[in-house]
Amino acid sequence: MKEGVIRPIAICIFRQQDTILVAEGYDAVKGDHFYRPIGGGIEFGETSEETLAREIREELNAAITDLTYLGTVENVFTFNGKTGHEIVRVYDGVFVDKFFNTAETFEGIEDNGASFVVRRLPIHKFQSGELRIVPDGLLDLLTEEDE
Repeated sequence: MKEGVIRPIAICIFRQQDTILVAEGYDAVKGDHFYRPIGGGIEFGETSEETLAREIREELNAAITDLTYLGTVENVFTFNGKTGHEIVRVYDGVFVDKFFNTAETFEGIEDNGASFVVRRLPIHKFQSGELRIVPDGLLDLLTEEDE
């Protein structure tokens, strides 16, 4: 996160029935666990669809297809004591390798070499407040899709 810069990102929920795919996150300052669909920053000259294909290839060594645009969410937040601001393009999609469409948990690798856990979790756990999903506004977008 660069202070004072609005960051454009793209994320994909990879919905299967009543579940979505999310990465675990932790804010050490707040002592707060949260979940976020996988994706990343849109680079100059790159479309948000191209961003997702690149990020998924880099982080999971996987290919994706059938991207469907769901909407955009603006997210102003605090993480580890710093304020961030993102414009988030949200998609649904499918992995070419069916393993990723059905696996309940697996690991991904960040560009800095750190590993992270990816889980397929029921949407109702976020709707009930049992688990927290980010960015803010994403749950509303998923609920609109169901209607």
